[in-house]
Amino acid sequence: MNRQLESGRCVNGRLPLAILCCAFVAACSGGGQAASTDGTDTSSPGCSGSCATAATALAVVDVQRVLAQGIAEAQARNANATIAVVDRVGNVLAVYRMGAAASRKVVIASSISQGNAVVSGGLEGIQLPVAAAPLANIDQAAAISKAVTGAYLSTEGNAFSTRTASQIVQQHFNVGELHQPAGPLFGVQFSQLACSDFMRSFNGVGPGVGPQRSPLGLSADPGGFPLYKNGTVVGGVGVIADGWYSIDGNITDQDSDLDELIALAASNGFAAPVDRRGDRIAVDGRTLRFSDAEVNQLASIPANATAFGSIAPAAGSLIAVNGYFDGVIRAGTVFGQSASGIRADGDVDFPGQDAFVLVDATNARRFAPQGGTDSANVGTSVLTQLEVTRLLRAALEIANRARGQIRLPSGSPARVTISVVDTAGAVLGMVRSRDAPVFGADVSLQKARTAALLSSDTAGAFLTALPAARYLTTTDATVGVAQAVPIGGYVSAVRAFLGDANALGDGRIAFTGRAVGNLSRPFFPDGIDATLPGPFSKPAGEWSPFSTGLQLDVSINAILQHVLFVAGASPADVAPGCAGVNLGSTLAATPTVTGMRLGNGLQIFPGGVPIYRDGTLVGAIGVSGDGVDQDDMIAFLGVHDAGVSLAGVPGNAPAARRADTLTPQGTRLRYVQCPQSPFLRSNEENVCESR
Repeated sequence: MNRQLESGRCVNGRLPLAILCCAFVAACSGGGQAASTDGTDTSSPGCSGSCATAATALAVVDVQRVLAQGIAEAQARNANATIAVVDRVGNVLAVYRMGAAASRKVVIASSISQGNAVVSGGLEGIQLPVAAAPLANIDQAAAISKAVTGAYLSTEGNAFSTRTASQIVQQHFNVGELHQPAGPLFGVQFSQLACSDFMRSFNGVGPGVGPQRSPLGLSADPGGFPLYKNGTVVGGVGVIADGWYSIDGNITDQDSDLDELIALAASNGFAAPVDRRGDRIAVDGRTLRFSDAEVNQLASIPANATAFGSIAPAAGSLIAVNGYFDGVIRAGTVFGQSASGIRADGDVDFPGQDAFVLVDATNARRFAPQGGTDSANVGTSVLTQLEVTRLLRAALEIANRARGQIRLPSGSPARVTISVVDTAGAVLGMVRSRDAPVFGADVSLQKARTAALLSSDTAGAFLTALPAARYLTTTDATVGVAQAVPIGGYVSAVRAFLGDANALGDGRIAFTGRAVGNLSRPFFPDGIDATLPGPFSKPAGEWSPFSTGLQLDVSINAILQHVLFVAGASPADVAPGCAGVNLGSTLAATPTVTGMRLGNGLQIFPGGVPIYRDGTLVGAIGVSGDGVDQDDMIAFLGVHDAGVSLAGVPGNAPAARRADTLTPQGTRLRYVQCPQSPFLRSNEENVCESR
């Protein structure tokens, strides 16, 4: 079974010229048009970041309507579905299961032959529930992850679905086009993890401050859509009905996907504005995907769905989900207000920059700029509070000047989250642009920590000390550990690959997120088929979006501990900290590593840059939320500009120590890649040259 994807409006994912021009010059309709499933368009304002008001949120009646419409479509197709609804910051507002729990088996697999996973390793092949007690389900985890993905990837300037996610995380962009580089967000699926020390968790009563965690990270399985009201994102809906938590492995055709059809019906009245959908946005000359499901394919009329309160109990029921939902439908939080965990800075630390910050349940700042905590590592070179503030301001100023790459209308500024960490992984500060996608907060921190760790002289020792990654095996009757993979093997592999016995052990090389990504692709050089994988990747037959290599393996034990907790098979939830959890042969988990150097996991696509003072590594910056070249540029120039304003310190790595001085296998690694002419109202080119 392959999950396949095609919009029906273009060939091989390439956007026709007329639409391509329209997408870059202006939104085609001139204003938001919300698609409804009765075949009409309903007007909504042309939003670009400022449409959310203090009253814009999902109400209980809205959540009930989404559920009722999805249930009606599932019933019309004689299918049992699990449906989840979340708000924009990931609070789970409802989870509804149709059918008996024992019948709701889900298999995690990127490709399937005769009902079995083809790829071996990572999360591939896990299937639950099994016959053994206690009954353990992951359909609820899959539905929540899909809903979170639709909400987190979308903004007023772009609407992305889990089908969009599938397109941008695979080994080729587009998948099926040989000799093409990997998807631009290759690796983003392993973010928003429950083990993250950054993500928030369910408070046991109802919606709280976000961003809230996702049980399986971000999903690439079609069947998750964002939900909009009046042109602004208010949440997401996720559906699993077909029993497979998978990807779309073929972009050249158009699927009839059960999950996606039910989710499309569920989103009626809350659909994304047509002129903000992924299929109106192009990256590298390829249109992004949004949905293969069309209104005329629905088996029901969503607007005629039975009211939720009148649905017969035999159809299904709301279910409580460990760590996420108490079984009572709730209203969502209002994004941009303190109750959501994300609000305006109020010109406190970032005057005149239209900045947004993260807050806790008391409205106190979570990551106000502070000095470094790592004097034991760097001595007097520790970053100061002033320097962290300047780094964040400089990067945000670059973002506000930069042209957004994946936002409409054309001419919008880039919208990102920016994080600064020290060499111990401590968060020294975080700031967001208006309307930046929610997923970028956790990812920006992952990028910063990845650059800081792998540029250090203790990276190899840290990774080697991590517990072996455990891969599960599941049958119809049992769950057990199939394989243990030593993390130190990746350290040995990169040393052999680079021809440097001291790599990751002497701090001689500065690694960015882009350079780490080069070493993490299943082909090296990236996109050249039939070559060997990078040393941080899995080889052919073992690599997939569910089995990426080092990135997943440092966190898989923590991910599995949480999945088993959500499923009801383990009494203990995972503690904060993705790296350093030991999962024993009995599936009992024990934290073994203190500190948060990879506290929310490792990330392998561009946007993370190390920071130096007089040749000493003092931290790193991470940027996420727009195109990856924009992320690179904002991080790199932010560090440079902050250094200029502070008389040369801190700054970027000395040129002689950057990863682009390395040429493994005859191919030069990349350090950063900046857009050619990236700034609004400016013709300036080659902006990163000689920095």
